[in-house]
Amino acid sequence: MGELILTTFDWVPEVPRGYVRDIRVRWALEEAGLPYRVKNVPFAHRSTEHFSHQPFGQVPWLTDGEISIFESGAILHHLGERSHALMPADPRGRSEVLEWLFAALNTVEMASLPWSILMFSGETGNTSTWKLLDGFLKARLQHMEPVLAGREWLAGTFSIADILMADVLRLVDRFDGLATFSACRDYVARATARPSFEKAYSDQLAHFEAAD
Repeated sequence: MGELILTTFDWVPEVPRGYVRDIRVRWALEEAGLPYRVKNVPFAHRSTEHFSHQPFGQVPWLTDGEISIFESGAILHHLGERSHALMPADPRGRSEVLEWLFAALNTVEMASLPWSILMFSGETGNTSTWKLLDGFLKARLQHMEPVLAGREWLAGTFSIADILMADVLRLVDRFDGLATFSACRDYVARATARPSFEKAYSDQLAHFEAAD
């Protein structure tokens, strides 16, 4: 295994700070106690080298020696393979973590992200688009609510699945979208009270504030 280097933007506007997806990777690295360092790429001018690591010009990506990985879900999976603090070693435990990791990305975030974009833009109200996306998200949350009411963490012990799911729901909670989903709201509060999240969050804010 090589040196772990997390690459993120050198600066972002104020609104997305605390929600840029490098926080998922920072959180996982802190949970696992894996040493890492952070590198910058320019927010304004994205180079050929940037696109060679992240084909869409986004962040984050992680390098592990000669391996370069983009997409937060793939990075979390890679880190889970490196640490039993992030994913259990037994086949059943691993499969539970992975199914919830993919559920966070493909089922819940699919509904939460377009809803959140409309919330960021202020384009909410009595429109067909808003009604469709709000209903889509609520349908997903209605299924998550009984799951989270019956367990502390998604796959027994805290894992990369919780890092991803909690971060997905955290953005909804930013706009009070969990107001009528108490188990989802409590789950987010439980996850974000972990010292590893608090450090990842404060480190991300400090990183971007340093460039102001």
